[in-house]
Amino acid sequence: MKKLILALDVYDRKRALEIAECTAEYLWAIKVNWPLIIGSGLGIITELKQVTGLPIIADLKLADIPNTNRLIASKVFEAGADYVIAHGFVGKDSVKAVMELGNTIIVVEMSHPGAREFIQPATDKLIELANKLEPFGVIAPATRPERVSYIRSKLKPGLKILTPGVGAQGGKVREVLKAGADYIIVGRSIYASENPRESARRIFEEIKEVV
Repeated sequence: MKKLILALDVYDRKRALEIAECTAEYLWAIKVNWPLIIGSGLGIITELKQVTGLPIIADLKLADIPNTNRLIASKVFEAGADYVIAHGFVGKDSVKAVMELGNTIIVVEMSHPGAREFIQPATDKLIELANKLEPFGVIAPATRPERVSYIRSKLKPGLKILTPGVGAQGGKVREVLKAGADYIIVGRSIYASENPRESARRIFEEIKEVV
């Protein structure tokens, strides 16, 4: 089973499609964030699905009132997204508004250093929320494998852990997989490399060695 997710954080539509197409055979899914949607329009989700046939994760980190979350998620799912990422700190009603429309992934902890300030202290509550709502999975930081291990120990069996932060942010494939991650999210180490296909292949092979 493939476990590599490409975080395609570029602006340019043509470049995004070229990178996606040349790396697709090594990926489980492609994650699009605001940079690509702002730079290329929401239709890039539809195009990526057509070009690769892979699941598309819309990493919007929705964090608004239920009605606004619902309005945004509705358009994103209509465009072809298979999963939408939402913040849990806005509460159960806001997350449920997204889940009612499609597969949802809840942020329980982020990968950057600043996440220690406000999100990490709330991680236990966010895990509780995920266990109650049972989304597809949660976001946990590959930059801190010990936190992935902790989150795995508290998370209901069957919920997936997706881990951004491998590569440019310092997360290591082996460490985070052994800590309990189900999927590895890699961005700059693939899309910013001279040969994205070869970079994706190397990470894919490294994952295979572990699993």
